[in-house]
Amino acid sequence: MNRFMIAAGVVTGFALGSPAMAQTKPTIPIIVKDTTSVYWRTVLAGARKAGQDLGVAVTELGAQSESDVTGQVNLLEKAAASKPAAIVIAPAQFSALGKPIDDAAKTVKIIGIGSGADTKALTSLVATDDAQVGHTAADALALAITRTYADTEGDVAVISATAASPDQSATGFKQQVAEKYRALNVLPDKVADAQAATGLSIIKELVDADRDLRGVFLSNVAMADGATQVVYNKSSGDRINYVIYGSDDKLLKALQDGTIAALVVQDPFRIGYEGIKTALAASKGEKVPATVDTGANLITKANISSARSQELLNPKID
Repeated sequence: MNRFMIAAGVVTGFALGSPAMAQTKPTIPIIVKDTTSVYWRTVLAGARKAGQDLGVAVTELGAQSESDVTGQVNLLEKAAASKPAAIVIAPAQFSALGKPIDDAAKTVKIIGIGSGADTKALTSLVATDDAQVGHTAADALALAITRTYADTEGDVAVISATAASPDQSATGFKQQVAEKYRALNVLPDKVADAQAATGLSIIKELVDADRDLRGVFLSNVAMADGATQVVYNKSSGDRINYVIYGSDDKLLKALQDGTIAALVVQDPFRIGYEGIKTALAASKGEKVPATVDTGANLITKANISSARSQELLNPKID
């Protein structure tokens, strides 16, 4: 099976160059982490719309798994060699993409989307402010604990998926708790792989060991699918409140039935759109901001049916 996905209709222009297209439209490749996921397909949809609105030939590229770092590096090298107007990339791994971006940036403007990399060569980074996500999650979890227990006290846990990239949402969460909710005690971080089984295992260990665990913030959807199977603290019988960064069908159902308190979600369509828009401006020599914050949105049972929530949770990607 082909290791990479390249959107139909752009292969010839990307590999060989298209004189007619080059004369009429600037070409900007966008390289996402995983072309099979709904999230990254939504990013590509936003980029596609920006291309239509702004007169850009957008080349949609990406590996078929976020773990295929080598595949993404190869795509970046090929994209840079094609001499596009600019390149938009969602770095698959913070450290591993640093030098490849450094090398590519010697000949073309590089715009990062979604997450950064270990490099100073990005012209701009278009992404959600993860520290603000952590602040929002802390506020939502504190409110949920207050509603459940009539006070804002007890232990809370933070579970992240990987130590390979800095988790600014976890950092922001802890900062907000320290500043606003001093009666809450944040337990030592739990970091593991992005697997549902791991999330379930970590929560079971926590509830077996901590009678006062009242809330959990998870910054990874896959782990949340496992963790949220545990609704009550085994040692005390009390309910555990969950706030999750991200969403999927299982978590939406859990939100609607009250198993979890809130989701904090990004706007991937806007990330893709702003990525192409920023790349085009940079390619023209225009000054662009070092960072473009695409915002975070709190989804609760109370607002899940709103037009904005439905737009974010059920994006049109075709």
